[in-house]
Amino acid sequence: KSGTDLEIGSSGDTITIPSGATITNSGTASGFGGGKIGQVVSTTKTDTFTSNSQTYADVTGMSVAITPAATSSQILVFAKVSCGQPSGNGLNVQLVRDSTALLVGDAAGSRTRSSSNVYAHADISAGPIYGTIEVPILYLDSPSTTSSTTYKIQFKQDEDLTGALNATGNDSDNSARARTASTITVMEVLA
Repeated sequence: KSGTDLEIGSSGDTITIPSGATITNSGTASGFGGGKIGQVVSTTKTDTFTSNSQTYADVTGMSVAITPAATSSQILVFAKVSCGQPSGNGLNVQLVRDSTALLVGDAAGSRTRSSSNVYAHADISAGPIYGTIEVPILYLDSPSTTSSTTYKIQFKQDEDLTGALNATGNDSDNSARARTASTITVMEVLA
């Protein structure tokens, strides 16, 4: 009844919902404890992206937007970033929320702050220039908002050379070179 509390069962009881039954909530569910997953948003990029930018630039197709249900929610970010580099060059990978860098090291002089750094050494003939380096990202964020929030991956080159997503640094057309895939997933963890 409207405006009336309804108690079903007693402490320690098990309430069973028959198979095929539907529970509909048009109000606010409370008292279930935290840590539940409220929503999941994911994207996977199977085509390639290249960049020679020496400042952080968005990786096309590697962003997801989520609108948290409450300011107390946390966002769990998972990503797998497949990087290819030309020899003798470093590629910095950065996780960003809107315009805020996340999961980066402390500032230290002129060193680049990044979530991960991939380097292809010129003396390693079987190294990253002929293969990809898989960068895993796992981060629990507290955006404190109920507005649409975008999580994305950015690249920054150490030098004016071209790094790649989902391709090797030496992307010649033969069966020894791979084309890979990258993905980013965000989950809302309810308080």
